[in-house]
Amino acid sequence: MTLTLELQNQKERRPIVAQTVFLGAGLVLLLLAPLFFYPVFLMKILCFALFACAFNLLLGYTGLLSFGHAAFFGGAAYFTAHAVKEGGLPVEFGLLVGVAGAALLGAVIGFFAIRRQGIYFAMITLALAQMFYFFCLQAEFTHGEDGIQSVPRGHLFGFIDLSQSSNMYYFVLAVFVIGIAVIWRIINSPFGMILKSIRENETRAISLGYSVRNYKLAAFVMSAALTGLAGGLKALVFQFATLTDVGWQMSGEVILMTLLGGIGTLIGPLFGAALVVTLQNYLATSEFPVTIITGVVFMVCVLLFRRGIVGEFYNSRLGRRLGFEHRHK
Repeated sequence: MTLTLELQNQKERRPIVAQTVFLGAGLVLLLLAPLFFYPVFLMKILCFALFACAFNLLLGYTGLLSFGHAAFFGGAAYFTAHAVKEGGLPVEFGLLVGVAGAALLGAVIGFFAIRRQGIYFAMITLALAQMFYFFCLQAEFTHGEDGIQSVPRGHLFGFIDLSQSSNMYYFVLAVFVIGIAVIWRIINSPFGMILKSIRENETRAISLGYSVRNYKLAAFVMSAALTGLAGGLKALVFQFATLTDVGWQMSGEVILMTLLGGIGTLIGPLFGAALVVTLQNYLATSEFPVTIITGVVFMVCVLLFRRGIVGEFYNSRLGRRLGFEHRHK
């Protein structure tokens, strides 16, 4: 009996050890990455990876497909850029303004969108996001088609100069890790379990007495706020906020990133974002159309990796042996 319990404990500890090793290796690679790659390129990947992971919180764990997440991403970019440049706020407070603005915008859009399901939900989010796009086009504080340019990075906590790329990279990395930790905590909490139950069987969740509409709205606002964190970071990294950030194409890109990486996996969207941003970066100066190459990659992944790159790894023999699993169907 004792030997059986010891063997069982070893099997239970093996996945935890494997996941801890993978996590540690990933953090070390991110810390050393600026030694081998251009920091601005890496910061762009981290911003879009956080964007995709925040979107996946809504799609992968709640089952709600939004076509309007660019409104929160670009809106937060505008709010942060305006607060830092025109308001003279420090970058940390500028980011908070962007997150708060995105959360408020998410509450307004979510209030109307969650009253419908399926394609109707998606179309409402798209329509309201396009309304916000035209608002940004006409609003005075966004400077229309010119956008908000020359946004100062300033000094973090008053003494860390973020104009230096190395300092800015580690600041972005720290915010990214905090954002991923928040998402992990949400999906592994009782609240996250209820979101998964709504995704799997909404009628059953209602029969158990859960206020599904309130949970959907809460998930929508959380996803919008975390998306706003990514958008605010992006505005500080590139020092501008433009209409491109709020266009419907941006919503399409984040959907593509999430599908490529793996819906319903924590780190899948990270890999999807890295793949898309890398293709855009290295194909931008080539003669190959970036959109066509991205479309081909998407077709290949859909045909060969229907669960996404990370999702297929989780369901492989090696992934299951290491303790990873992908329950989303």
